[in-house]
Amino acid sequence: IIFTDDQGYGDVGVFGAKGFKTPNLDRMAREGRKFTNFHVPQPVCSASRAGILTGNYPNRIGIHGALGPNAKHGISDQEVTIAQMLKTQGYATGMAGKWHLGHLPPFLPTRHGFDEFYGLPYSNDMWPNHPEAPKGYPELPMYEGEMIVKLGLTHEDQEQFTTQYTQRAVNFIKRHKEEPFFFYLAHNMPHVPLHVSSKFKGKSEQGLFGDVIMEIDWSVGEVLKTLKECGIDKDTLVIFTSDNGPWLSYGNHAGSAGPLREGKGTNWEGGTREPCIMRWPGQIPVGTTCSQMLMTIDLFPTIAKLVGAELPKHKIDGLDVWQVISGKENVPNPHEGYSFYYEVNELQAVTTGDGKWKLQLPHTYRTLAGRPGGKDGTPAKYEQRMLLKPELYDLVNDIGETKDVADKNPDVVEFLLKFAERSRADMGDALTKRKGSGTREPGRAP
Repeated sequence: IIFTDDQGYGDVGVFGAKGFKTPNLDRMAREGRKFTNFHVPQPVCSASRAGILTGNYPNRIGIHGALGPNAKHGISDQEVTIAQMLKTQGYATGMAGKWHLGHLPPFLPTRHGFDEFYGLPYSNDMWPNHPEAPKGYPELPMYEGEMIVKLGLTHEDQEQFTTQYTQRAVNFIKRHKEEPFFFYLAHNMPHVPLHVSSKFKGKSEQGLFGDVIMEIDWSVGEVLKTLKECGIDKDTLVIFTSDNGPWLSYGNHAGSAGPLREGKGTNWEGGTREPCIMRWPGQIPVGTTCSQMLMTIDLFPTIAKLVGAELPKHKIDGLDVWQVISGKENVPNPHEGYSFYYEVNELQAVTTGDGKWKLQLPHTYRTLAGRPGGKDGTPAKYEQRMLLKPELYDLVNDIGETKDVADKNPDVVEFLLKFAERSRADMGDALTKRKGSGTREPGRAP
């Protein structure tokens, strides 16, 4: 799994990128399948990572927002990650990059199924030298396993993140090519502050942001090349996607949501719909596009079914969607609907399982309201807007969520309101002051 940070729907060539090229991702799409309606459960770092690794809505397991370096909680040891599930089937497991599910020892990747970890415990803007960092942030630590191998990372160190993580992935593949393995390559980029190595500095028409995406594309190419050189590319499922949409307030240091509304930190499509490409020769049809709705929470149970692993005894929210991924004709998404939470357990939107209808529930969201974003690493200020009543959008015919059609489709509104009520009963909802019966506590530091 290759998981980038803050890369927007429009930040890959085959998804309409402008100002830079992504030849390796484009080739991966030609040799695999492009997913144009692929979502994360929440439009923010820690929550999104909890979803992809556990198959749960992040708010079910007590992970909200983005955990800061002073947080005293993280992923519970009662939860099961993809790595832990795969280890039961004899897989070697490794990770490089951004973890962001807790920085204290009980919460680190090596306590949650990963044999190896090299990377950061949280976002690369959570350091005292970043202009937007709150006072009191500690020096940025680089971990090897559970050891801090460098404290106080410099700009020069950050320029090597993408290269170093890629080297770790390549090395891991070569060492484990004779056995089943899982590698989670979670890039820090293109999250601000942007940094790129000399290999790609100044190479794109779009400036630093384009340079950074070109280096990520190079990274994907190195992984695919290594799989081929090791003779295992036909035996390996590769998934590429991102954790949330672009951080639009950063302007020329942010990406693009393409035709979608808003970006990171909102439950409009620009916040949760991500570029996604999957490649597995002989198993996933080449050069195809899937427009059916899927979510990262579905990867855990799908992979478990593929490898013959048992699901956790506790409830998870994802469902096996392999038949959709692998291109079986006329197979519907098995979900009745999906729920989109944000902030601390606010249910802000729900969609039908087929992804056609989306109901935006009353809530407050941030927007630039048509104003440009900031420049060169300094963000523009958002303004807050409030939805006072539910708004319904037909995402098949209005992907940009421009026209509220609630009045013309009262039956759809009623169906989604009932679905939202079931979510509230299960997982709660701070906006309607509901406490859910199915939530679990995160891990707490002793």
